[in-house]
Amino acid sequence: MSAGAASVRAVPTAADHLAAFVSGLAGPDAARLGRALAGEAPLRFRGRVLLERAAHLARESDLSLHEIAADCGFARYDVFTRAFRREFGVLPSAWRAEPTSYVVDAPGDVHFHPPAHLRLPARQRSDGGDLVVEMAEHHVRLVAELLDRSGPVADTDLDRRARWPDEDADTLRGALSRLVDEIAACAEVLGGGARVDAEPDVAGKHSVAALRRRLDLAGSAFVEAVAVTAGAGRLDEVVVAAFAPGARMLSHGAAVAQVLTSAHDRVLAVACLRACGIDDPLLADRRPPLRA
Repeated sequence: MSAGAASVRAVPTAADHLAAFVSGLAGPDAARLGRALAGEAPLRFRGRVLLERAAHLARESDLSLHEIAADCGFARYDVFTRAFRREFGVLPSAWRAEPTSYVVDAPGDVHFHPPAHLRLPARQRSDGGDLVVEMAEHHVRLVAELLDRSGPVADTDLDRRARWPDEDADTLRGALSRLVDEIAACAEVLGGGARVDAEPDVAGKHSVAALRRRLDLAGSAFVEAVAVTAGAGRLDEVVVAAFAPGARMLSHGAAVAQVLTSAHDRVLAVACLRACGIDDPLLADRRPPLRA
């Protein structure tokens, strides 16, 4: 075996990360996944989920089928095609030409969840959906207000690094970017991988105008995804980024809560705006003043 071939094989695939995630589970996470997988052997689960991921990539990406097979852990392409045909009834090339659902029936209802997650079903129906939706709408409105008030701010002020006592320096642009990124990321996960980005920011950095256009798309997608998830009582469903290193389990409700409780970035943005002479009593805070 050549050194080059060895180095290619040494690169972890999505299948490797999935195996590491399952083998590394402990405590409540392991118990919950174990209950969800009742009736399905671990080897069967791993192979089925990887085939679901492969089918999704075949339908939604421009990767070649050989690239998809390799990334999903199949040592040879012919092994992949046989496994795919057993599960979906046709060869991958035929399925790609006329795709259907990538979901394969399973007793525990654990499936691949785009863009790169597993989905575990809710243990019980969650209530209080209307309140969660109102909170999501309120958060998006607050971020929109911050962006609108930041429109007249000069680039030098957007990128001026300031700090509170005992905290790392940060910028107004950084806080605004994270707020929009979190909304978009949560909308993508809850919405099953549907991208919500606007056109790329050709300036090479996050302009306020580009962030506002992105929020127009991501904010509405986020609120809609929260409404659908909460309305169906699925806030207890769990998503797992099991196809990358360091995966952890996170419920839909916890993912939404992380977005809604991003108080640090909201308060930082308000304080930066105040330092620029832009004040609003509705966005007041009690944090210490910024230091340049």
